[in-house]
Amino acid sequence: MSTSQAQSLAYEVGAPSELPKFPLNQWYVSGFAWELKDKPVGRTLLGKPIVLFRTADGKPAALEDRCCHRALPLSHGTLEEQGVRCGYHGLLFNGEGQCLEVPGQTKIPSKAKVPAYHVRERDQIIWIWFGNADNKEPTCEPPAYDIHTNGEYLFEGDVYHYDAPYQLIHDNLLDLSHLGYVHLRTIGGNAKIHMNAQMRVDSDETTVKVTRHMPDSVPPPTYTAAYPFQGKVDRWQEIEFHVTHLRIWTGAADANTVSLDDPQRGGFHMRGFHGVTPETETSSHYFWTIASNPKSNPEEVMTKVVEQTAMTFDEDKVVIEAQYKNMLEFGPKPMVDIHVDVGANRARKIIEQLRQES
Repeated sequence: MSTSQAQSLAYEVGAPSELPKFPLNQWYVSGFAWELKDKPVGRTLLGKPIVLFRTADGKPAALEDRCCHRALPLSHGTLEEQGVRCGYHGLLFNGEGQCLEVPGQTKIPSKAKVPAYHVRERDQIIWIWFGNADNKEPTCEPPAYDIHTNGEYLFEGDVYHYDAPYQLIHDNLLDLSHLGYVHLRTIGGNAKIHMNAQMRVDSDETTVKVTRHMPDSVPPPTYTAAYPFQGKVDRWQEIEFHVTHLRIWTGAADANTVSLDDPQRGGFHMRGFHGVTPETETSSHYFWTIASNPKSNPEEVMTKVVEQTAMTFDEDKVVIEAQYKNMLEFGPKPMVDIHVDVGANRARKIIEQLRQES
């Protein structure tokens, strides 16, 4: 099966070939604040090899991951106070991509520079701007995510790599009906209740929100391990799709103790941040955090929540990569939609429209 055939399985097809592969004029997630320490980080984002690092003043920087001298990835180099030094012949570049030093000679060639990207650090997320030819400068600030910084929650996170297109991850996150089948050991629960949950889907030109309520449910293993429920619970799942990331608020309270429409409701909360950034058309980076609100033994509870969350992502990764492998194996056969696919289908339409506008 050809690469183009494979790509057509994960993306809406029919747009002119000159369209960008991904929506542009967007802030994408490139990493987390705690990743940028004493070494440069190399990562391919939207098909572009990029090196990320911090400058002496603590600000994040991103350059094309290629030394302009002999093309060694700068991510193979070392960090110094003034910038990143190439690991081949020692050329030193600052955060703007200007060469500051060529060892062994005093004159720095005028062409000795490396393309730089706009990056911002906000709420411990490192965002990178990918604009089109008309919007090389950012047209807005990156999204806020104060769950990381408002003091109401504890959180941890990690980075996954998927050998699958990024929109398959969107599909998975926008359809949590799969929890009862894929995540039996963690956040699953009764599969029939998941498939028949009360569901509402709202959307506009750039976002989709899927709201699912499951009253009078048996709490799943992750929930009972982290919170002292008295018996059955009322569960909720609120999934917000944005073009470059998703925000998922799930949780539960003892049955008949809160209103599931109350944005300030109590109970056990799990707030997930999901930065889904294409690596290539057929592979992806998945930057995730999980935040929770332990009522007692916070360190112990958060350890359980993070461990259980990581287990769910391990389970999802197996399913999504196997799904994509089978799509390649069988070729472009039609797939049947069911009621749980509404949110994912709307998200795909948004991405296709933004590609056309890019």
